[in-house]
Amino acid sequence: MDVERRPGRRGRVARGPAEDSGPVAGFARRLWELKRAAGDPSYDRMRDEYGALASKSALSAAARGERLPSWETSWEFVRVLAAGVLGGDEDEVRHEWRGAWERARDALTADLAPAAPEPAPDRSRRTAFVLAGAVALVLVAALVFVFASPFGAEPAAPAGDASEFVSDVTVPDGSEVAAGSTFVKTWELRNAGTVGWVGRYLVRAGSFGNPGECGTPERVPVPQTAPGEHVRVSVEVHAPDSPGHCQVYWKMADEQGHILLPDTRAVFFSVRVI
Repeated sequence: MDVERRPGRRGRVARGPAEDSGPVAGFARRLWELKRAAGDPSYDRMRDEYGALASKSALSAAARGERLPSWETSWEFVRVLAAGVLGGDEDEVRHEWRGAWERARDALTADLAPAAPEPAPDRSRRTAFVLAGAVALVLVAALVFVFASPFGAEPAAPAGDASEFVSDVTVPDGSEVAAGSTFVKTWELRNAGTVGWVGRYLVRAGSFGNPGECGTPERVPVPQTAPGEHVRVSVEVHAPDSPGHCQVYWKMADEQGHILLPDTRAVFFSVRVI
């Protein structure tokens, strides 16, 4: 990574990846510039205060340009800064950055593609070239999967799976709750896909607040829900003992804890503790 020196500051200050060193570095440069435009918050602050649902190490790696981050990590990086801090329209921000990420992914795939072999003078050499090309394509596909997948081992959601947020049934966002009290938050969701929900949960996927977090179970069950049906999911919450604010995000997962519908926005509650 290039560096620059600034008057009045000791040591070296990161200047970000060079755009002309490849599609991955170019995308990372855009992330780095976005972070600078948002006031250059620390990665801890992006998680704990702004609510990014990605690890500190994943956020940091995304802006270094050594490998293409997953879209999920990229979106959490962008969402809290471009839409949260800088106030951009979330749908427009998502469309713009999804396009930039896909262009970087496609360019990376093209860079990794093997060159076409020269014609062989006999059948045995042609066979050898064909086999070599097949092996190279398999390797390329494996690399693209690793670069494009958030964790590599997460199983894909079933085709046709979709969820839609309907409403906050209880405790609307911004509600005031007494310090040390217990309340029940309920959301209404709709199965907007063609796959029935069986054995599913909402799992706690991130939170931030000051001075303390709201206490909750790590997961709550989602009742069995057929396509098109609405369902209500509730979680019991214990407010911190000191006044402040807390916000907790939840994502749908299967029985093994694998996150499903990663591109669907998390449901959450946000309360003021008084």
